[in-house]
Amino acid sequence: MLEETPTTAMRILMLDNEFPPLGGGTGVVNYHLLDELRHRVPPIHVDLITSSRSRRRFEYEEMTPAIRLHKVPVDNRNIHHSTNIELLRYTWRGYRYARRLAARAPYDLCFAFAGVPAGGIAWALRRTLGLPYIVSLQGPDVPGFENRYRYVYAALTPFIRQIWREAAAVIAISQRHRTLAWQTAPSLPMDIIVNGVDLAQFTPVSHAPRPAGAPVTVLCAARLIERKGQQHLLGALARLASQGVSLRVILAGTGDAEPLLRQQAQTLGLQDKVQFLGFVERSAMPAVYAQADIFCLPSFNEGMSMALLEAMASGLPVIVTTTGGLEELLDGNGLVAPWADVEALAGALATLAQDDPLRAEYGRRGRQIAERFTWPAIVQQYVQLCQRVLDRQPGRSRHDAH
Repeated sequence: MLEETPTTAMRILMLDNEFPPLGGGTGVVNYHLLDELRHRVPPIHVDLITSSRSRRRFEYEEMTPAIRLHKVPVDNRNIHHSTNIELLRYTWRGYRYARRLAARAPYDLCFAFAGVPAGGIAWALRRTLGLPYIVSLQGPDVPGFENRYRYVYAALTPFIRQIWREAAAVIAISQRHRTLAWQTAPSLPMDIIVNGVDLAQFTPVSHAPRPAGAPVTVLCAARLIERKGQQHLLGALARLASQGVSLRVILAGTGDAEPLLRQQAQTLGLQDKVQFLGFVERSAMPAVYAQADIFCLPSFNEGMSMALLEAMASGLPVIVTTTGGLEELLDGNGLVAPWADVEALAGALATLAQDDPLRAEYGRRGRQIAERFTWPAIVQQYVQLCQRVLDRQPGRSRHDAH
C-alpha cells in the first residue's frame, strides 16, 4: 500500500487515448498507476477519459467507486495503433465529455498521458476552465522520436511546444527522452518518472539443460514497425546462420511491418528459424519470456521500454541499441549494439548464444536492476508531483468527494 500524504482528497481528470486492451506501453503504465491508486487511503478520485472501440457507444467502468473509466466512441479498427482520424475523434469527443464531467463536479488537476492528443485536450481545458494540467511524455509524442511521423512533427511542433510550456509540470520517462524533448523546448523544466514492472507477474524460471546442438532462443517483444528494428534482427540471424551459430527468433507483436518482415524471413531462408506469434495477451506474456534465452530490442528510439523491463524481471540477458530508455537500463546485464549495425548485432548475439554462464550472470543482474522499478514506488512519485502542483496553485480549493 502507498504511503499516505497529509492532503484532502484530490480529484483528478485523467486523459489517455489508449488503455488496455487498446494501445501499447502508455496504456499499461496508466493501468498500473490506477491499479496502485485503488489501495490509497485517503482515496484519490480519478475519472479517466479513454477510447472505446465502439462506433457510437459510450462505455463506463469502475475499478473502484473512486476510480472510474469513461470510454468515448473512437471506432478503433486496430487494437494496437490509432489512425489520425481516430486520434481526432478522441480529441473532439474527449474534450466535450471532459467539459460535461467538469460541469458536474470541479477537478483539482488534469493529467494527460502524452502531449498529443491528450495534452491538447488538457491545454484546451486550461484555456476554457482554468484547470491546471500535467503532461506525461510517452515517446512518439515527442518531435524527432519516430522518423515515420516527421511530417506530422513539422506541422504540430509549435502546438506541442505551447502545450508543454503551459503545463504545470512535464514528465519524461528517461534521461535521453528528456534530452530529446529539450530539442523542442530548450531548458523547459521536466521531471523524470521512469516506468515500472510487476515483479510478481514477471519472474525468472529455471530452464532444463539444453540438448546438444539445440538452438538458443531470442525473443523480441514489440510492435512490428520500422522503428523497433526487427528487420536488423533478422539480418543478424541470417548472418549467424551462415556461420553455423544455431539460433531461433520469436517475434511477439503485430504491426505495419509484419508483411515485410515475413517476406524478409522467406527471402533469407529463415522460415524455420523465425516464429511470428502475433498479438499476445498480457496475461500470457510471462510464458513467452519463459521460452526465451535472450531478449533483443534493436530499436531506433524508446522512451523506456516496458518489454525490456519485463524481460529483465524475467531473468533474461538483454541486447539493446544505443538509444535512450534502453542503454540507461544496462549495468552488467546485457550488451549494446549501434542502431542498424547488423554486424555488431550479430556479434552480440553470438557472444551470448555461445556463453551459457555469461547469459546466466546477465540474467541475474537484470533481475536485480528490475527490482528497483516497483510500481508502488513509482506511483508515489506521480502522487507527490500532483501534490506539488496543487500546492503551487494559489487560491484553489480542494474538492472532497465524500
